Amino acid sequence: MQSFPEWVIFHVPHDSTVIPAEIRHQFVLDDASLMQEILKMTDHHTLDLFTRDVPDQQIVRFPISRLVVDVERFEDDAIEPMSTRGMGAIYRQTSMGEALRYPLEINARQALIDDWYHPHHHKLVSLTQQLLDKYNQVLLIDAHSFPSVPLPYEPDQQLNRPQICIGTDSFHTPKKIERAFLKQFEAAGFSTALNTPFAGSLVPMPFYQIDSRVSSVMIEVNRALYCDEKTGEVTSNFDQVARQIHDCLISGMIDFQNKPVISLAI
Repeated sequence: MQSFPEWVIFHVPHDSTVIPAEIRHQFVLDDASLMQEILKMTDHHTLDLFTRDVPDQQIVRFPISRLVVDVERFEDDAIEPMSTRGMGAIYRQTSMGEALRYPLEINARQALIDDWYHPHHHKLVSLTQQLLDKYNQVLLIDAHSFPSVPLPYEPDQQLNRPQICIGTDSFHTPKKIERAFLKQFEAAGFSTALNTPFAGSLVPMPFYQIDSRVSSVMIEVNRALYCDEKTGEVTSNFDQVARQIHDCLISGMIDFQNKPVISLAI
């Protein structure tokens, strides 16, 4: 199986279902309702879907649920668009627009940021800088999934959703890699869209809009392709979809670089 270049980072921010016991009391919801919210909001199995053959040192995964802290949001609610829906870095509302948490004191919110948000981003920034120093380039693949039917909190409520969404950033996503990934997913038979229903791609803040050597592209996979959305369990075609995603990304990288990547024995 072909491997990704060592300057590729896989960012997996939303696949964990873990709510640390010591902060369970912050949530208004009872256990059954909280589990339902986790089911709706988790990017189920994206770690395995995207990275089963990727070395650990090229993966940055957030270990707890996004309901605790969402590392894909700006830390400052004043500049985070989703904060107006109660879903900034620290969620106040559910996907249905109802109360998720009891009101937090400023120091309690800051503790969540200090304990979870900052360490995650420090790890991502550190790895990005290491790879820049070694290779003078980095590609961050922001790995996500999305429900086949839009949740009420989502800005895009169109029902006709693609199977693959490619999210881009005007500064950090080269047009060449945007076209390469779009071409490969379409050639594999996936219905594919750019920045629909989700747009953008995460870039570590010290490099954001500053260092063009840091490229980023978001790949969002429609959950109906690989899991039972009522339970979150994988379906029988999970392995096939995972292989197709791997092959599309590898082929896109070859198109992008116009040179072969390293081949590993199975």
